[in-house]
Amino acid sequence: MEKSDYIFGIRAVMEAIEAGKDIDKVFVKSDLQGDLSKELFDLMRRYHIVAQKVPVERINRITRKNHQGVLAMLSPVTYHRLDHLVPRLYEDGVLPFIVVLDGITDVRNFGAIARTCECAGVDAIVIPERGSVSVGGDAVKTSAGALMNIPVCRERTTAGAVRTLLDSGFTVVGVSEKADINYTTADYTGPVALVMGAEDVGISPEVFRLCNTFVSIPMFGKIGSLNVSVAAGVMIYEVVRQRLNANLEVI
Repeated sequence: MEKSDYIFGIRAVMEAIEAGKDIDKVFVKSDLQGDLSKELFDLMRRYHIVAQKVPVERINRITRKNHQGVLAMLSPVTYHRLDHLVPRLYEDGVLPFIVVLDGITDVRNFGAIARTCECAGVDAIVIPERGSVSVGGDAVKTSAGALMNIPVCRERTTAGAVRTLLDSGFTVVGVSEKADINYTTADYTGPVALVMGAEDVGISPEVFRLCNTFVSIPMFGKIGSLNVSVAAGVMIYEVVRQRLNANLEVI
């Protein structure tokens, strides 16, 4: 990890937050206390920055300098706001196509999905603030740099993001092996958002209830599901195929 990837010390982190630095998350030692730490926590809540309590040894592995039990990881990208991005897409005459990742935690899967999204002309990727992979250096590398070229919206919750998309006229398609509809029979020629669930449990129940429709990719072998990055690739290019066949713009 490069020194430019992080900031340490309570005051330094607070100044970085107030200066508008793109912060991925903040590691805070488990027993951090004091008035200044309360100010830090208040500031992080105000700016919706994720705080992760960790043993001090984890911070020490990154830096041995006087970190005061606080270390902020900087994001290599600027996160976008979904409620700002979607109106801009419509204003630009784009037929929007968004991929929502509900609890994806494996950085390799995230990078592979991002690479496919960028190649296919997806307009944005949506991830939640908590319980999800984020855009760090490893993710950028795994994506072959794709994450530097596609907007990533990090929303407070996946459910909130889906509600925003529904209110904006999107068809929100949940991809699940539990669905009865073959993925090739659904219509993706309007504004569409694909929801891909977590590697182990799939789409969360709250998000599942919000989706307009559900589709599945047929399985003919003994294994019941595809790797999520492979499934995302299949789904993303089905959207591209339908839009090309309908003579619609795909980017």
